[in-house]
Amino acid sequence: MPHPAITALLHELAQASPADPDATNQYAADGPPGNATRRANLALALELALARGPDLLIVGEAPGYNGALRTGVPFTSEKLLLAGVEPPGLFGAIRGFALATNDGRISAEPTATIVWRTVAELGVSAVGWNACPFHPHRPGVPISNRPPRTAEVTQGQPWLAQVRALFPQALVIAMGNTAARALGMLNIPHTKVRHPAQGGARLFEAGLRAVVNGKLRMER
Repeated sequence: MPHPAITALLHELAQASPADPDATNQYAADGPPGNATRRANLALALELALARGPDLLIVGEAPGYNGALRTGVPFTSEKLLLAGVEPPGLFGAIRGFALATNDGRISAEPTATIVWRTVAELGVSAVGWNACPFHPHRPGVPISNRPPRTAEVTQGQPWLAQVRALFPQALVIAMGNTAARALGMLNIPHTKVRHPAQGGARLFEAGLRAVVNGKLRMER
């Protein structure tokens, strides 16, 4: 049976309108048919993470146009979603994840690759979320990315709180300043690491390694 909190979260996302007009709700019930697959992908990702009991809850900024806008799952590209991450056994068509697009291409996304490669190398499990769950884009250019505005981060607060409540034992990682601000608004204790975009991959990896080798392994 689906977890009721996950069912409620997906229902709320499906009915919501983005705070600003230059953003896309990739889960919207009144959107294209692929949105239903995106909702199913997200529900499956959260259900599998709940069953696994993740060590980390990694919070980012917002979905990208090659990432969760297409897949529905934070920090995934279509390539990663279908192939999975082995180990630790995340995602993959073999586990029921599916393409939501039909434009003939399979997207790749650098941030997603870096995040899960680092998680796999560190031998921990993680689940991802974003301060803003919808895809913010430049006005008139839906296939683009922009940072979420304050109203968009504020709109995402209840869903961020709900995801945190799903994984209360996970150590919370803020990937960048926007994520740290969103978590701070909710008074959720967290550790901030560098976002891997724009040349930050090595600092992200070093920051996450320091957290895992310090706080997480000491707690174990």
